[in-house]
Amino acid sequence: MKSQPNATRSVVQGCPSTMGDNYQLNTTTIIRHAARTHPEQEIVYRAPGGGWGRYTYRECYGRASRAANALLGLGVQPGDRVGILDWNSRRHFELYWAIPGVAAVMLQMNLRLGPEDLGYVVQHSQASFIAVDESLLAVAEGIGPQAPGVKGWLVMTDKPLSEISTTLSPIYHYEDLLAAQPDSIDWPVVDERSAYSACYTTGTTGRPKGVYYSHRAIYLHSLALVASIGMTLDDCTMLITPMFHGQGWGLPQAATLMANKIVLPGRYVAEDTAPLTEAMIAEGVTVANGAPAIFQPMLYHIQQRAEKPDFSRVRLLSGATEPPLSMMRGFHDLTGAEVLHAYGATETTPLVTVNRLKPGLKTRLDEQARWELKRKQGLPITGIDIMLLGPDGERLAHDGRAVGEICVRGPWIATSYHDVPDADERFVDGYWRSGDVGAIDANGYLKVTDRIKDVIKSGGEWISSIDMENAIVAYSGVLEAAVVGVPHPQWQERPLALVVLAPGHEVTADDIRHHLSASFARWQLPEMVIFTDSIPKTSVGKIDKKVIRAAHRDVYTKRNGDE
Repeated sequence: MKSQPNATRSVVQGCPSTMGDNYQLNTTTIIRHAARTHPEQEIVYRAPGGGWGRYTYRECYGRASRAANALLGLGVQPGDRVGILDWNSRRHFELYWAIPGVAAVMLQMNLRLGPEDLGYVVQHSQASFIAVDESLLAVAEGIGPQAPGVKGWLVMTDKPLSEISTTLSPIYHYEDLLAAQPDSIDWPVVDERSAYSACYTTGTTGRPKGVYYSHRAIYLHSLALVASIGMTLDDCTMLITPMFHGQGWGLPQAATLMANKIVLPGRYVAEDTAPLTEAMIAEGVTVANGAPAIFQPMLYHIQQRAEKPDFSRVRLLSGATEPPLSMMRGFHDLTGAEVLHAYGATETTPLVTVNRLKPGLKTRLDEQARWELKRKQGLPITGIDIMLLGPDGERLAHDGRAVGEICVRGPWIATSYHDVPDADERFVDGYWRSGDVGAIDANGYLKVTDRIKDVIKSGGEWISSIDMENAIVAYSGVLEAAVVGVPHPQWQERPLALVVLAPGHEVTADDIRHHLSASFARWQLPEMVIFTDSIPKTSVGKIDKKVIRAAHRDVYTKRNGDE
């Protein structure tokens, strides 16, 4: 039977409780508790000059309180959107609490979006103020003409305002604003269903769509994340994933909930993750989040170190794309670190699944089988429902064989987009339709086989681009790989592989195909393998297959051979 879109589930009212159910779940509760109970705990942050600074939860909370008072002084009202253009800095972290604390909405502005899309985000969200780091003034100036509704720009810098040159107007000095305010505030009680933050998707079609997260959603998400990866008071968390996207995967709130020592790495690039790795070692980091595009260079740096670090307590929360098995084993064998494969999206706050090994499987599976299991996206975390939807709208079995569109629902899963009236097709029966294709095995583990738009259809048969990419990366000397389907005059589509090699390695296209032949049929192998220095990425570190397909769409119709 075909599901009806957005069907309403009835709620049964039982006996009234005697609990404080009207006590609102606000983000300020998290930071207030950390500052009150663990005021001496350190927050380490990258300074503008490249060094490292330190302050405590008590000092951070005082500055967040000053920032909240400053926002109120500027006239920020409940429900107003206040944007942030910044790296993973201490000021960004402070605004994570200050903006939603006064019932405004923290607008996360993706630095990797182009000026047109960023301008659209500002317009669509009706942002009233934008806080911008001095190093990003050029980005802000690029969107300024598209943002006539912005009432002011808060420049975050250690320099005096007289030394700042910008076309933005009016501008305010963030530090001056804070200096003029008290370091305490009587936080308002915010309805927990109110939006605390907004993030706009970086979809491949159409304009970015706004996902507005409630206080309740992020509070519950924080509790679930803490439980799922086993965070404790003894952990030290480094926030590697950009805080401007999907609230840094919810790790800032989860780390603060557990009063962790926090490390804020500021600005960095994937090509130079050595400082991140060295900071992890120096500060005793035990939890970090990021994409394989970040973790792979970190592993390479560790491989070059004479002394390997002891990461036996480290959990690396890996998302964006499936982490290669070679990378997971590399971290484990060299350092003892565990790579935790996780799955989610902007619309899911983002945590949906985490791959932890069930106790019963530790004895039933041999070592190789356990490693193969870690390639899967993992088990749904408590509170999340997953449905596999067939092509005709039917629900598919969780037997490891049935493959369908992954649909999810739960207390931190979007049920609509902000002010997008024609997006009902992305939601069904309270579930968000992910656009990902996958299967769930008898043990409950989700395996994403591909994006619906990325599955390669060749001669009427399907080829998983994700599985082929991971197989290529497992070959010695390969750093990264991307596989896409491009038009073919005879077979409709054929796979094309882009490969990035590690320095000093020589690999041929035939080497790649011979390696793939162990797990793929001959007809599935890519006729063309292109070796390149880099692979296009989206704003969140995913392989940008749209760009790759567009750039190479004619390779099988107009070109022959391998490069």
